[in-house]
Amino acid sequence: MKQTLLIGAFLMASTFTFAQTGTGFGIKAGLSYNENGDLISSVGDAGQNIIDGAEGKAGFHFGFWGKLDFPKLYIRPELVFTRTQSSYTLDGSSTDYSVSKLDLPVLLGYKIIGPLHVFAGPAFQYTLSNDLDGVNIQDVENDFTLGLNIGAGVNLGRLGLDVRYERGFSENEAEFISDNITNIQGRVDSRPAQVIFSLSYKLSQGRAQ
Repeated sequence: MKQTLLIGAFLMASTFTFAQTGTGFGIKAGLSYNENGDLISSVGDAGQNIIDGAEGKAGFHFGFWGKLDFPKLYIRPELVFTRTQSSYTLDGSSTDYSVSKLDLPVLLGYKIIGPLHVFAGPAFQYTLSNDLDGVNIQDVENDFTLGLNIGAGVNLGRLGLDVRYERGFSENEAEFISDNITNIQGRVDSRPAQVIFSLSYKLSQGRAQ
């Protein structure tokens, strides 16, 4: 009986291992918790600058990935639509700042043991839009920016789960102005600093290396 259970467990583990190896591609989606850079604002023409750090809020992402698999390493490019959110205090009230962007991480992964793996790599980012809760805000200074992804994951059959940290390398500010009640102006840094939770599904099985 014990031998039968051991054989069954071995076959199941072998199936999972085969399913998660090999070159292929798939889809992914998930949630994130993000904090953008500082918001610097002033009231009136001679107002003193007020610096406010972001409060993190939840965002989301979805997209596609490909994988070139080797015995211990893999290369995984991704194309992902991402929407991040943060919150600032502007003129005494909470104001949400949201950014929509396309991310292209190019990850180098290392298989530790079984389905467990770690990865890191650059993330090329293109900002599509940014919105500061109804305030008149300009486009970000640089549409194209560069960041870093680093994380770990586990593969179970065609499913994959990973958690990663993303950080933008340089400030990328957008200027804003609001004169609905008082003349408030300033700039906000759209650079992301987020923890990302992802669920992926492998569509193409590919050939194991």
